[in-house]
Amino acid sequence: MLVAVPDEHAHPGASPSCTRLFDVTLRGLREEAAADRSAAAAIRLADAAYDAQHPAPGEPARLAEALAVLTARLGGPAPDRTPACRPGAWQMTVSDVAADLDVVDLAALIETWAGTVLSDCRSALDCFDT
Repeated sequence: MLVAVPDEHAHPGASPSCTRLFDVTLRGLREEAAADRSAAAAIRLADAAYDAQHPAPGEPARLAEALAVLTARLGGPAPDRTPACRPGAWQMTVSDVAADLDVVDLAALIETWAGTVLSDCRSALDCFDT
């Protein structure tokens, strides 16, 4: 559950509360990214996962870029189109990442989250084939 916060700098397609949780969860890693290539790579993957889960209305290229980043990093077949329908439910979100920070390394959580998002997006593409 997210607490309502003022609509200051919400990510396009996301609620202000979700954007805030994403920002707070990744703050430390973002601070390290300039000096640490592995932190920078984790941030890029997290940004792509977040963009894929929060497609910006009227910005289909943003979703396509997010899926390209996820596929390039995680492997597997690249989606030949972006999902026009969303999964019925996301298997993992940034709130799951935040909830497990005290027991699992953030970079590992991001990798798992990104893989799950890519899987969910591929499943959404399957809705056209059924």
